[in-house]
Amino acid sequence: MPSHFRNSIPSQHFAAEKKRYVLYVNYCCPWAHRTILALGLKGLGDVIQLVEADARDPARGWYFSGRRGPDRDPVYGVKFLSDLYLKADPQYKGRITVPMLWDKKHETIVNNESTEIVRMLLEGFDELLPPEQREANKGEASFIPQHLRSEIDTFNAFVHEMVNNGVYKTGFASSQKAYDENISKLFQALDRIEYHLAEPDHQPYLFGQHITEADIRLFPTIARFDVAYYTLFKCNMRMIRMDYPRLHLWLRRLYWNDGPETAGGQFKKTTSFECVSMIRYMIHVADIVQIKLGYSSVASGNGIIPAGPDPHVLPL
Repeated sequence: MPSHFRNSIPSQHFAAEKKRYVLYVNYCCPWAHRTILALGLKGLGDVIQLVEADARDPARGWYFSGRRGPDRDPVYGVKFLSDLYLKADPQYKGRITVPMLWDKKHETIVNNESTEIVRMLLEGFDELLPPEQREANKGEASFIPQHLRSEIDTFNAFVHEMVNNGVYKTGFASSQKAYDENISKLFQALDRIEYHLAEPDHQPYLFGQHITEADIRLFPTIARFDVAYYTLFKCNMRMIRMDYPRLHLWLRRLYWNDGPETAGGQFKKTTSFECVSMIRYMIHVADIVQIKLGYSSVASGNGIIPAGPDPHVLPL
């Protein structure tokens, strides 16, 4: 189902202002993870408030349990994220999803489409940042360099459809035919990315020497692949660590890097393999929760956690 709220920052009604917006996330949701990464890499922690809805109810959706995040929304004191969706639109009947970007000034949702939120975080708040952190001043080191924008957009669209969504098309396939078709497309896509990384201009990161939006959008899926998708979603033709040496090296470089290009290790800091609380709920084709505990509940319904792989990410 398409996202319902699709506004932009900056725009006529939504200016880039400090402390005005709240980003609601769940750390184990890959769609939310990409926005958390963008927020951290851009150094927007003091500009945009980050709040985790850390649990999910079968009937009412994401809520604040207090086990990982706050026990109530710190802005309005509500228990369920659905209350904010209904505050923004009393007639709203869609899914309650994260990430969700909220405007405290107009008391409404700006956007709940992760790809658009990532782009806004990377480019929309630069006027509030020091000159050296603004994309226009970073040249080839920007997250979306002008000379690569078209290529990055094309690559992102391919990854979104074939990899980010591909693992779910495979894991939730309703027939053997659908499963066979989707797993084949998924691994063809991974093969293509492996080949992409073999080209001199696509090393050590997807588009060369600097981390780009493409790395941010692919990382959450690949980080979860061997840990969750391989076993629980039956994406088990090949493993990243065993069968994709270039993609595996790319993953480890991002995960273990704690230098300035990762803003002090944002890829590792924002990747939570083990979550404190167990979320049990009814399976929905597009529901995404915790990387290991949550995926165990989704796939089997009993919350049994597979032992491997060990370690979750191999040393660099």
